[in-house]
Amino acid sequence: MIRTGTDFSGVGAFDQALERLGIEQDKIFACDMDKYARQTYIHNYGEPKYYPENVYDREIPKESLGVYMTSPPCQSFSIAGKRKGEDSANGVLFFNSHEFIQHNKPRYFIFENVKGLLSDNGGKTFAKWLDMLGGKSVNGNPVIFPHEESVPYHIYHKVINAKKCGVPQNRERVFIVGIRDDCDNTFSFPKDIHLTKRLKDVLESEVDEKYYLSQKLINFFIENTKNNKEKGNGFAFKPKNENDLCNSVTTKAGSRMDDNYLKVKSVTKKGYEIASENDSINFTHPDSETRRGRVGKGAAQTLDTACDQGVWIADYRADEGLRIRKDNISPCMTSSMMGEDWKANKGTRNPPIVGLNDKIRRLTPTECFRLMDFNPSFKWNVSDTQAYKQAGNSIVVACLVGILSKLNL
Repeated sequence: MIRTGTDFSGVGAFDQALERLGIEQDKIFACDMDKYARQTYIHNYGEPKYYPENVYDREIPKESLGVYMTSPPCQSFSIAGKRKGEDSANGVLFFNSHEFIQHNKPRYFIFENVKGLLSDNGGKTFAKWLDMLGGKSVNGNPVIFPHEESVPYHIYHKVINAKKCGVPQNRERVFIVGIRDDCDNTFSFPKDIHLTKRLKDVLESEVDEKYYLSQKLINFFIENTKNNKEKGNGFAFKPKNENDLCNSVTTKAGSRMDDNYLKVKSVTKKGYEIASENDSINFTHPDSETRRGRVGKGAAQTLDTACDQGVWIADYRADEGLRIRKDNISPCMTSSMMGEDWKANKGTRNPPIVGLNDKIRRLTPTECFRLMDFNPSFKWNVSDTQAYKQAGNSIVVACLVGILSKLNL
């Protein structure tokens, strides 16, 4: 059993990773000041024997931990946080974690933060972190003249993308792993995993209508094309030939129409990006004239705390019937359809299409936690707003699993 402690514990991604690996922990403390995150944490793991709210009130245990996990609030170093860096209240929380390491001397420590940390203040902020954490070596390179306040650790740092860990989310985070000088220093980051799972694999089959975007919001960022000039219809369908309004669709639920696409407004040379069914679409600041990179091909973009991200869901209905509800509305659809119901003529070589109705919907909290690789048993008893925030603030479990599996625990 390993002694652990976590600052900025959130909803327990670290706990999830240990459970995944079957590693028993003696949880000395967890710490988080968000009352809703604490509520979710307790709901899933029970209340820790020591659970302070503020890291400045948290006592430092005298006996060294096996692993200390910390993730100081990242908004200070992210673009979304306007890059306030170390001068902000959040930015200086690093020094609190550094103080903990100085006094407790854990066997291992793990830091997690946004990629923006690397370029904050021209790279000087991250360089200071490395100077103060890596008193012995940095990525295998010996430190000849250590910083006067550095701790005697060998550290390794790397930007890890969740999609390189088998999770369909394009989420880059920097991880710093520290190994105490008197411990076996044999660490290496895990190798990338080929991504086989796609965003569609984490989507729920039936979703409440409240998650669907309004026509007004969709019109902000979907381009019309000559193939579909109906006023207010934001979708652009590419027909297979002049006689067919859409491609062949089998009677299998969820069958894909590979030549159908959406043109999403984006500041590119073409003025748009192409999104296919089950691609993610980011609708943060929908009226922005400078936004680009809105489409995630088969994977979610980085989840934020508001989940301003959706997915294009196509509704295919053929004569034989495709999972139609008793009220004649297919799953994942609202009763307010976007645009006309396009109808293919019978007698063509393609299966007859009764209707094609498409919508864009927001990812659900369940899908967001799946994209953070949380176990299916993970639950929350808070509002959707808080659940989105908790998922967006968390750490992808698979990334921690890969790191922890490389430590001699």
